[in-house]
Amino acid sequence: MNDPQALLRSALALEQAGRFAEAEAAYVRLLASWPALPDSWYNLARLQRRAGRFDAALASYQEALNRGVSEPEEVHLNRGVIYSDCLRQDDAAERELQAALALNPKYVPALLNLANLREDFGKQAEAHALYEKILTLQPHCYIALARYAGVQKVAGPDDPLIARLRAAIADSVTSAADRAELGFALGKALDSCGAWNGAFAAYAAANRDSRQSAARGTAIYDPREHEQSIDELIATFRPGQPVAARLPQSTRPLFICGMFRSGSTLAEQILAAHSRVTAGGELAFLPSLVQSELAPFPATMATVSQARLDQLAARYLDMLARLFPHGDRVTDKRPDNFLYIGLIKSLFPDARIVHTVRDPLDNCLSIYFLHLDHSMGYALDLADIAHHYVQYRRLLAHWKTLYGADIFDLDYDALVREPRPAIERLTQFCGLEWEEGCLSFEQTARAVKTASVWQVRESLYQRSSGRWRNYAPHIAQLQTDLRKAGIVT
Repeated sequence: MNDPQALLRSALALEQAGRFAEAEAAYVRLLASWPALPDSWYNLARLQRRAGRFDAALASYQEALNRGVSEPEEVHLNRGVIYSDCLRQDDAAERELQAALALNPKYVPALLNLANLREDFGKQAEAHALYEKILTLQPHCYIALARYAGVQKVAGPDDPLIARLRAAIADSVTSAADRAELGFALGKALDSCGAWNGAFAAYAAANRDSRQSAARGTAIYDPREHEQSIDELIATFRPGQPVAARLPQSTRPLFICGMFRSGSTLAEQILAAHSRVTAGGELAFLPSLVQSELAPFPATMATVSQARLDQLAARYLDMLARLFPHGDRVTDKRPDNFLYIGLIKSLFPDARIVHTVRDPLDNCLSIYFLHLDHSMGYALDLADIAHHYVQYRRLLAHWKTLYGADIFDLDYDALVREPRPAIERLTQFCGLEWEEGCLSFEQTARAVKTASVWQVRESLYQRSSGRWRNYAPHIAQLQTDLRKAGIVT
């Protein structure tokens, strides 16, 4: 094909049809013959990023810049997101964001990402100043207002910030997505000053708005379908299955999982305070593997070869080595990896798994109070959260019958009551010698890229234990559902 426009139309059509690998190949053919097409380099970079080829995407974005792409600040922004979220190179992310702002000092997406990076490192005052700057430039940038509220302390229910959040929610031009962001921020602000009824109402409205804003086919939870998926996992992973070759201890990752909002970020922060441990954060490797190369999972586990398991384990370790080249022990803190404990133990039979737990009512309520991704559709409704929690407990009971000696329950409530003995048991389980620095985990200078970014920078506190009692009038059905399952009394 000698017509560049025809090749371009073909690439665009393939992408629109969801045939991303073919679209990428079409762009490669196009640019091999006509390299002076900055927009095509940009489109190729997007596809490479989608496929997880981050170094290739960075190179293609650079080609787009070199060849005079329009709105280069957006390209620098995209490069910054790859460095920060995918490659964990925050210094490089900072450089890209600053390059975008050097080109366009009023470029709000770069300012938002820079403020988020400041939050990741616990730099509250700098994040606060950036959000104020954004709101000066764009007073109706409500995602900035919601995040601004997250780094503020309110004096009480009559605080002007609470009135500002309410006014933004009531604004006729506010989208459902922005109302959700603002509503979760309002709920958090009201909760912080003890206005429990108002906080619950704000969170309930925020969850409704979040569902309304979701793309078609997302934010859906089918209880029966989820039960069937748990049934299949239990039926697939049985005693006596073949496992991958055992690896030297120094190469083993540390897996941290459990329900969202159960203390997994805190567990990682404690371990990351140890001189031998590097925090990996929420790594996408296993979920991506399940959704692509091992689909339909777990059915494929019945036929996967030992050689294939060995290859996948080696790829995982190679990924850790590339992202964290100086890591001795690296944590993989992906809460919903509890679904894949059978896969983890098939790949790494010596793997140690830290399972974070807390009071079930506190856990379920905390999920409802957090703006989770729409792929976790259960999080938008307390009845669905209760059902999901019951199924999680059923699956964990099965995993413990298979791998109980290699699963350590780190109880958040026991940890905050008596930190030293809990942390001593945790480090011993992970095969680490004791270090006093683990008791001062809040001083660890690292990026934290979860909703617990501010909590884990404080010393341990007990105010979140038993928090559900503040909302007892609103969660009677949640209590009933968990009581029927024998989870609470």
